[in-house]
Amino acid sequence: MLILTYEYKLKPNNREKAIFEDWLEINRKVYNYALSERKAWFKSRSCQINACSLHSEYIIPADAPRPTYSAQCKSLTIAKKEIPELRRVQSQVLQQTLRRLEQAFTSMWEQNHGFPRFKKPGAMRSFLFPQLKPEDLDEDQVRLPLIGWVIFRPSRPIPEGGVLKQARIVKRASGWYIMLTLEWGVSVPSPMPHGEPLGVDVGLIDFVATSNGLNVKRPKFFVDLQRKLKLLQKRVSSKKIGSSNWRKAQYKVARLHEHIANTRKDFHWKVAHRICNEVGMIFVEDLNLVGLSRGMLGKHCLDAGWGQFFQILEQCCFKRGVYFQKVNGRKTSQICPNCQTETGKKALSERVHVCSNCGYTTNRDVAAAQVVCQRGLAAVGYTVKMLGEGKFIGIPMNQESASF
Repeated sequence: MLILTYEYKLKPNNREKAIFEDWLEINRKVYNYALSERKAWFKSRSCQINACSLHSEYIIPADAPRPTYSAQCKSLTIAKKEIPELRRVQSQVLQQTLRRLEQAFTSMWEQNHGFPRFKKPGAMRSFLFPQLKPEDLDEDQVRLPLIGWVIFRPSRPIPEGGVLKQARIVKRASGWYIMLTLEWGVSVPSPMPHGEPLGVDVGLIDFVATSNGLNVKRPKFFVDLQRKLKLLQKRVSSKKIGSSNWRKAQYKVARLHEHIANTRKDFHWKVAHRICNEVGMIFVEDLNLVGLSRGMLGKHCLDAGWGQFFQILEQCCFKRGVYFQKVNGRKTSQICPNCQTETGKKALSERVHVCSNCGYTTNRDVAAAQVVCQRGLAAVGYTVKMLGEGKFIGIPMNQESASF
């Protein structure tokens, strides 16, 4: 199965905007109420064996089961009979909000994320229709349950043969968007290692350095606009909370944040397409991005957006039939790609790699990208053949044995 999601900007009228806002607020209340049930159950189990604090814990019977997604869905069905407000929202949309909370707890247990937090007014920005029919989608409009046909701007055509599965409505500072998920009943094989290899090293001075000598400077998306953002946030803090001027000032801050995110994402896609040209394999470092974001240069690491870039590069490689793989990124800047000698740590100010053993000299980041490329070739079963100083190709092992 091939599943792709296409994003389009909606053009809702005033009635549809009011419905979207109302549904977001109802979903936020359902999310917070379900979270309070789970939090109370956890609090009641966190007290000591021989004592129980009435201030920070809750008294819940010992045989009370832990609130789960299925149990809270049953409670939601009962609550809809007593609360008319809940009946304004399609039932599956509210169930998906409960599933979203369940996924938050799963991420907390399995991926070491933090405890889910309550959402303040305006924090809930999307809701999901999990089941739609193929006839609900037209060229420039989509039919949503209990809402009707909503027009969107067809910025690019939808490929034929796809079956509409679900739709997510998203609110942003620039307007309302819809994410259409379509499914094709075809099996697309993953790209296999082939063609010319390419190693990619990321950094803060050069955003990307490749093993063939390409260097792309890093634009400072957030840092360059940080002064303007600080000024806008000061204006927000000087306004009365909840007033019309406060909302206008908040809107300007949100638009600037969205502009920064859009320019960064656009840059990532352009770089990904550029380095995918004329290569068959791409290897990148498997970095500890969370650890880097908590370091002294954390703000600049987050501004570069390496995690998003790796995701976009992997998608771009899949669409263009290029093999993509992450390799071990340890000591890539401490090894000479020409003679494999470990040269030791380099200061951040050292931008040129000079090997004391073989004399190979090149840009520091390019040398690291060449080491990444060599490790990637070894990981996919290729033998690295040196053609000269810093120049090498990968030969499959079966072809190398056949040549002898």
